[in-house]
Amino acid sequence: MPSPEPGSGGALLYEKRQGVYPKAVDGPFRRFKWLWMALTLAVYYITPWLRWDRGPYAPDQAVLIDLAHRRFYMFSIEIWPHEFYFVAGLLIMAGIGLFLVTSAVGRAWCGYSCPQTVWTDLFQHVDRLIDGDRNAQIRLQKAPWTAEKIGKRALKWSIYLVISFWTGGAWIMYFADAPTLVREFWTGNAAPIAYSTVAVLTVTTFVLGGFMREQVCIYMCPWPRIQTAMLDEKSLTVTYKDWRGEPRGSVKQARQSSVPLGDCVDCNQCVAVCPTGIDIREGPQIGCITCALCIDACDGVMTQLGRPRGLIDYATLEGCAQEKAGGPPEAIVRTIFRPRTMIYLGVWAAIGAALLFALGVRRHLDISVAKDRNPPFMLMSDGSVRNAYTVKLRNMEGRPRDMVITLVGAPTAVMWSDDMPRSEASRALRRRVGADLAAAVRVYVIAPAGTPAQDITFTLRAQDEKSGVGAEADTHATRFDAPGETS
Repeated sequence: MPSPEPGSGGALLYEKRQGVYPKAVDGPFRRFKWLWMALTLAVYYITPWLRWDRGPYAPDQAVLIDLAHRRFYMFSIEIWPHEFYFVAGLLIMAGIGLFLVTSAVGRAWCGYSCPQTVWTDLFQHVDRLIDGDRNAQIRLQKAPWTAEKIGKRALKWSIYLVISFWTGGAWIMYFADAPTLVREFWTGNAAPIAYSTVAVLTVTTFVLGGFMREQVCIYMCPWPRIQTAMLDEKSLTVTYKDWRGEPRGSVKQARQSSVPLGDCVDCNQCVAVCPTGIDIREGPQIGCITCALCIDACDGVMTQLGRPRGLIDYATLEGCAQEKAGGPPEAIVRTIFRPRTMIYLGVWAAIGAALLFALGVRRHLDISVAKDRNPPFMLMSDGSVRNAYTVKLRNMEGRPRDMVITLVGAPTAVMWSDDMPRSEASRALRRRVGADLAAAVRVYVIAPAGTPAQDITFTLRAQDEKSGVGAEADTHATRFDAPGETS
């Protein structure tokens, strides 16, 4: 418990942060973290620079969130605003994927893929490069501010700043053409929002990844609190097998003690390598991000001592109870592929299949119709009835397309638009819509006197050589109002 502040007369409500200086370790989990960190950072930094040929009318950036034109491009896929259900579906899949991973292998997302974890791990490697390993870092932290310490701090923080700046700079490239934006950014011609976004992300990456680190995981992030609802006795988590390790004692104590000691030699290597500074031997804790580096450290010590590995290991509560009672270790495959995880996997796969099906059958054109409500109709001097509509046409292909709007219903009615004389009114209108564009057409429908109010439909049909005449069509039902009966 933290000591009272002088003169306060009571205990403090907070404790000063104890620095965490993780020790370097080698092992399969550490190597996997190296590989995964390199992969995730490469994807983040390189993706905006990938090119994808969509023709002369569309951007050639492979992944682009084009807010100005309200488009989302991902390689050959283009998402329009009215197709936001694709984005919603991907977000739902991401959420269910987190549930699946957490229920199967605990906080694997936190330990390997969370941006806070990835950038913190990167900064910790910078620490070792400049300051040395754990013991050297602790000595330097306690040392007075000499020229050497000031130089090392300045160099290390400068590297932090460069990494943070690259992080913010890479983020804005997802929202505009990367080469163009970089040129505009360095010549001072980029939009103010680009500079402010880079500044904010640079500062947050520098502070959160360089200095707050484990505090973000323990105190700021809500995920550790949420994940407890998704863990059960069959979930794999990093576990210290206390029935095998206790009572603890060094090798020397084990030789001198008359009481048999456990396999744990109290070397504290599991604590020294932990990026959040916890002691896994104290049981499940909110600070454990399931990175499994303590497994690498402990297995290394057990190998040196000639004792069985796995004193700290991935295990389930159910498996631990079974092993403690003398049974064999639980098969990992059986713990992962169980009813709960299979249900999550089934739901996740079903949503993915539905999105792929919707993507495969979606039309590349769209029509929407808004009828004038005030007035609902107009009586012309010859007694005929006129209704007005705003018709929006979407061409969702990367090339201009010829389209025909056809009126279905009200067989005696004809239509014309603002850009043509009424004398040319007919049952069909032809329009050319530019590549990746939406066009609004003001359409008037007129019918002879005595025509009753009735439902009508506007049909939009593509007329092009690529897909064949009438290969793609969309419809929108609306209402034709007349005297005596209006909607």
